[in-house]
Amino acid sequence: MAKSVKQPAKKAATSTTAKAAAPKKAAAKAAAPKKAAAKTARKPNAAFMAPLTPSADLAAVIGSTALPRTEATKKIWEYIKKNDLQDSKNKRMINADAKLQTIFDGKKQVSMFELAGIVNKHLK
Repeated sequence: MAKSVKQPAKKAATSTTAKAAAPKKAAAKAAAPKKAAAKTARKPNAAFMAPLTPSADLAAVIGSTALPRTEATKKIWEYIKKNDLQDSKNKRMINADAKLQTIFDGKKQVSMFELAGIVNKHLK
């Protein structure tokens, strides 16, 4: 049998180093909430909120009133859900009906990730 070799015991931290480290940790904890309180509310980008006029094809789906890009995308999603055009197997895909097919450049199915780019093409 092999004999186990004893390791020398590690020295305990001196009381001065432990006391010196404690105030630093307490100061760091106290400073953290101040940083969080200093943050201000995020302002929306004005470019997203600018009302834009939809093309004739897009107006057939969402209406002809000028509205921001974000609202146009929301209205298209409302139309998709109302007419049950989201693919049942792959929820990321949108099946186009006659109105949407003109917006989707003749494609019968597009990805939900392509939708924002398609909407941008039809807003002026």
